[in-house]
Amino acid sequence: MEKRSLSIAGHRTSIALEAEFWAGLETMAASKGLPLAALIREIDEGRSAPNLSSAVRLAVLAWYRDRA
Repeated sequence: MEKRSLSIAGHRTSIALEAEFWAGLETMAASKGLPLAALIREIDEGRSAPNLSSAVRLAVLAWYRDRA
């Protein structure tokens, strides 16, 4: 588990994810031409999951599922 801190919508937050999810998230951000924080903000704004870490995991899984 790797914990990273970043700013989203003007406030600091931290997210703990497995290395594989961080790698997937970085791949997603690169494919969309977005900085990592911008992609996470986008996920945060549209999430239905109870917490941000879960929402990020679901977004990564959905992105890979949709590309398969």
